[in-house]
Amino acid sequence: MPQTITSLRKRAISVLTAAGITDPEVDADLLIGHVLGQSRGEVQAGSFLNRPVSQADAATIIALLARRSGREPLQHITGRAPFRSLSLNVGPGVFVPRPETEQVAQFAIDALRSMPDPEPIGIDLGTGSGAIALALATEVPHARIFAIENSPEAFPWTTRNFDEIGAANATLAFGDLADAFVELDGTVAVVISNPPYIPADAIPRDPEVRLFDPAQALFGGPDGLDVVHSVSATGLRLLRAGGVLVIEHGELQGAAIRQLLAADGWRAPATHRDYTSRDRATTALHP
Repeated sequence: MPQTITSLRKRAISVLTAAGITDPEVDADLLIGHVLGQSRGEVQAGSFLNRPVSQADAATIIALLARRSGREPLQHITGRAPFRSLSLNVGPGVFVPRPETEQVAQFAIDALRSMPDPEPIGIDLGTGSGAIALALATEVPHARIFAIENSPEAFPWTTRNFDEIGAANATLAFGDLADAFVELDGTVAVVISNPPYIPADAIPRDPEVRLFDPAQALFGGPDGLDVVHSVSATGLRLLRAGGVLVIEHGELQGAAIRQLLAADGWRAPATHRDYTSRDRATTALHP
């Protein structure tokens, strides 16, 4: 009997549920849609549910289910990751952008939009896939956005995303964030970073993170704050008076980061919660 979308979907949900996937229905729909060239809504639509699926496509879907059951990230399997209004290329070697970072990016977007400068400058330190920088560039088109990444494994993905999205107001560089864009010292309106912040001896609970995300993008030294110190120092150098710093961090690090920033001379450090009521980002003003 030929497979239909309905039968494949039921099988996929069962397999993914048994593997401990958090949202098995979502992943099932997205994997099926990826193979069949359909959106999630089309996979779920009544007019498509009884549509027969070719043996070749059914075999491909089953093979992808096996990979996802092994906790390979869905985004590695499809090669794409959504971020705000963007669809980004991702894969081994680059950190997969998370939904909670979309909210962190909003702080930078709002700050850029509020600046009186005709062309406010925003900088993303440690851009990874380019998610934050490209969101800023496309959503604040009158801003000039600069981004830097130092991972040889991640940078090809960054470059591909910058080339594909083609934001004329976005500039990408390879290098260490500590030395980033010295030619812009004292002129920048907003600096944002999602640095590695997991303590070195912590073990991420999700296999997708533990087994597939690059360690360089995860671990930030004994207390997780090694790179945060560098972000603070670089932000002080780059930002003009009244400029805004935005740092993403772990849910238990807000107090430590506020203390760190206050000791460095930042004004009004404040920690903000994400949609799950967990501390997620800290902002501060250049002194």
